[in-house]
Amino acid sequence: MHTAQDIEQAIRAEANPDKVKTLSGFFKTGKGEYGEQDIFIGIPVPMTRSIVKQYLDTPLDQLEILLHNPIHELRMAALLCMVEQFKKADANRREAIYHTYLSNTAYINNWDLVDLSAAQIVGGYLEEQDHTPLYRLAQSSLIWEQRISIVSTWQWIRKGRFDDTLAIADILLYNKHDLIRKAVGWMLREVGKKDKIRLCTFLDTRYRDMPRTMLRYAIEKFSPEERRHYMQK
Repeated sequence: MHTAQDIEQAIRAEANPDKVKTLSGFFKTGKGEYGEQDIFIGIPVPMTRSIVKQYLDTPLDQLEILLHNPIHELRMAALLCMVEQFKKADANRREAIYHTYLSNTAYINNWDLVDLSAAQIVGGYLEEQDHTPLYRLAQSSLIWEQRISIVSTWQWIRKGRFDDTLAIADILLYNKHDLIRKAVGWMLREVGKKDKIRLCTFLDTRYRDMPRTMLRYAIEKFSPEERRHYMQK
């Protein structure tokens, strides 16, 4: 069995100071920005994924320790490991991973961390369960929980199940944060890829009031004529 320290040593060994400034700017770590105080050590996601594959036997309590680390790439490594473990886990293990995940949303605190894990873990666990927890997350004051709520439904969109995506989109429709507007628009676009009529039906009664960023993301795959129609107030 590996430990949090084992993974941390492997990740730190690949640190690239030349990439830190670019990553810190991209993920908005400046004062007052959404990623303020997040620390990067300059490791690309593909490299982090490659390293994680060597540590998939790491116990969940060790991954939780890693998830509390202030270094972004180490939290990512913990989440990637949880995602891979979840895929092969039995029902009890999946439940444990799910509850550990939702107990640590304060540390899943950048959009990439949410996007690479929420659908797989939260969406995967709740797929055949009561979906009420997603609605609690949607109404949270924490933007990361709000983003988890909508991105988790990607798991179900892929299978042609759109009701929860559209219901949560309505809850978040007038959210003021750009990261939530983009996430909602993205998931609406995914619905449209599967069922354009369903998306248009949703938009037809809302597009005049929707935040423009959200709407632009939602209609990105539409024809120029359709986009012009929906972008009119």
